[in-house]
Amino acid sequence: MKQTFKKSERLCSKKTIGQLFQKGSATTRTFYLFPFRLLYMDDPERTDPLPAVLISVSSRNFKKAVDRNLIRRRVREAYRLNKALLFGTAEKPKQPPAYIVFLYTARAIISFEEIEKSMKLALGRV
Repeated sequence: MKQTFKKSERLCSKKTIGQLFQKGSATTRTFYLFPFRLLYMDDPERTDPLPAVLISVSSRNFKKAVDRNLIRRRVREAYRLNKALLFGTAEKPKQPPAYIVFLYTARAIISFEEIEKSMKLALGRV
């Protein structure tokens, strides 16, 4: 699998983002895995095999845009390098969800190595 992160893999639809963040939704599944809260949802109408991804860093926790962008870049790179884990192995293939949201919940800037370790665990769990 190519280790790219194209425009088609980015979640931009306001309607879909609203559905993911809707309280009490039966279609959205969520879990916490430090430093992330993951929201994900399936969509039978989506034809692209790769999930659409949204990465969110709160401006409440990080006032400076430089810090938010740094964290976003680290999370995006960790996802790009490890997104093959979403498809499982050749012996045990699995279908990834259509949409995934990574909410960065930590209140400090974490090193790339820790983010990547958490990303691997999160993608294995999805």
